[in-house]
Amino acid sequence: MKENPSLTCIKGRKGVIEMINKKIVLGISALVLGGAIMAPKLVEAYQGNPSIQGPNYSIERHEAMTKAFVNKNYNAWKNLVSGNKGRVAQVINQSNFGKFVEAHNLALQGKTDEANKIRTELGLGLRNGSGNGRYAK
Repeated sequence: MKENPSLTCIKGRKGVIEMINKKIVLGISALVLGGAIMAPKLVEAYQGNPSIQGPNYSIERHEAMTKAFVNKNYNAWKNLVSGNKGRVAQVINQSNFGKFVEAHNLALQGKTDEANKIRTELGLGLRNGSGNGRYAK
C-alpha cells in the first residue's frame, strides 16, 4: 500500500518545524549561558585595575578621583563614591584610606601582587565576599 504523498509532505513539514524549534531553543540557551558566564567577568574587569574604565567613568570624575588620591583626600574621594553600592564604599574609611591610596599607587606602577595584598588586607577583591566589612567603621 502506497503512502499518501500529502501525508508525507505534512510529516516532513512537522520534522522541519521541530528541527527549527530545537535550533532556536538551543541558540537561546547558548546566549543565556554565555551571558551568565561573561557578565561577571565584565563587571570584575575594572575592579582593582586602573587601566580599565569602570561604568561611572568620565574625564571629570577621573581627574577629581586622581586629585583625591594624590592629595590623600578621603572626604573628596568619599563624595565621589557616594551612592556607589560596591564593596569599596562600605570598606574604605578615613582610617584605612592611606592604605587604599598605597594599593592604588602600586597598581598604577604595575605592582599588582603588592596592590592585591593590600586590597585583601582591607577586605577588598575577595570573590566570596568574606571580609564582612571588618575594616569599615
